[in-house]
Amino acid sequence: MINRVVLVGRLTRDPELRYTPSGVAVATFSLAVNRTFSNSQGDREADFINIVAWRQLAELCANYLKKGSQAGLEGRLQTRSYDNKEGKRVYVTEVVADNVQFLSPAGEKRESSGGGGFSGPNRGYGFDQPDDPFANDSKTVDISDDDLPF
Repeated sequence: MINRVVLVGRLTRDPELRYTPSGVAVATFSLAVNRTFSNSQGDREADFINIVAWRQLAELCANYLKKGSQAGLEGRLQTRSYDNKEGKRVYVTEVVADNVQFLSPAGEKRESSGGGGFSGPNRGYGFDQPDDPFANDSKTVDISDDDLPF
């Protein structure tokens, strides 16, 4: 069986760090992930996905991520249920993060994007990503169908 989730998006709120009675750190936050298509009005919609991180990764997320930060993560999809105060069964679907890449450098404003940052629970500080050489290139490519290999 395979249960892997890979997401890139922006945090919709600051991570909330709590500790279990046995002292294990757990952080929860929500990630807004754009859909790959536009709606009938031409607007891009987003999905808001609940994320849970545990132990050292939870503490790193709480310390280095904030609302608007861009993050990439990989983990697994989890569903659980509980009975609320009214006695109704509530179902929750969330992603349990195994690895988080902090894509917004420390101190960077929300509008910017770019590389570097902590990753995963035991990976240390990452290296800055090189600038995208095609980021500001608005020229169209003139190529014929005969030049394509497929």
